Amino acid sequence: MSSQEFDTNKLFPGKFFISTALEVLESKERMTGRLRRRFIQRAAMAGIIIGIFYLINYTIVGAFDSMGDTPDQLHVIGKMIGAATFGWALVFIYYTKSELLTSNMMIVSIGIYYRRITAMKFVRILGFCYLGNIIGGLLIAVLLWGTTLIHGSVLEAMNHSVDVKLGYLSEGVTGWLDLFIRAILCNLMINIAMLLVYNGYLKEDIAKCLAMIVSVFVFAFLDFEHSVANTVLFMMVGLEEGIAVGPALGNLGIVLLGNFVGGGILIGFYYAWVNDERDTHLPSLRRHRDSGRG
Repeated sequence: MSSQEFDTNKLFPGKFFISTALEVLESKERMTGRLRRRFIQRAAMAGIIIGIFYLINYTIVGAFDSMGDTPDQLHVIGKMIGAATFGWALVFIYYTKSELLTSNMMIVSIGIYYRRITAMKFVRILGFCYLGNIIGGLLIAVLLWGTTLIHGSVLEAMNHSVDVKLGYLSEGVTGWLDLFIRAILCNLMINIAMLLVYNGYLKEDIAKCLAMIVSVFVFAFLDFEHSVANTVLFMMVGLEEGIAVGPALGNLGIVLLGNFVGGGILIGFYYAWVNDERDTHLPSLRRHRDSGRG
């Protein structure tokens, strides 16, 4: 490796990440064409996984809420354990090659920056992915509707979460901003984990798993807002005892936008730009290369 190549790799430390993301994008672009049903099926599996692990999370929280004489302290413990368990959802999604909307926001944003996909394909990939996530979440919600799994303390924990999530809409601009920022931070964490998984520095599967588990733990424990998780939660609670549709849709609209900012812009566009070797923002590099060719 020449000294010039070494310097370039130091300047662009995410080149491997970008090339990996573009390879992943290529497969998604093909699948949403002739293989779109299979792509939707993969996205549906992500919705199923989110639904199951969200149920586990609220079951743990509900169990701790119903124990002892110090419910506030026990709630924090239950929330911590539930968030750590929910962190495995992203691991399952990644290793089953399922399609999650929020991580795809990063991938398609990199593709748009490098002009590998058109705006129409950008919308198509995200649209089919979200559709599949909804279908999978709805399937789980319908299956749970026929059981007693969402009863008692579990339903109470879910209702409390829904009340908080819909409550942002009634607080006016300050509540909307709070919700928006929580959504930004949520997908920032998710896609930082995916960046670590894709950038080639984490070689062992256990390291990749820990990166994904920790990122989800942070967003779940700190009550950041995830569009797919909210969608699945709203469907599960809605089928059990109904939900205010208008505020729920309002929540999802703001959270979808915030998730895109966090994962699509702050991770996808940002890392695409800082690793861009086309010299559009670093004219001195071109002069350095030209002098090296002389």
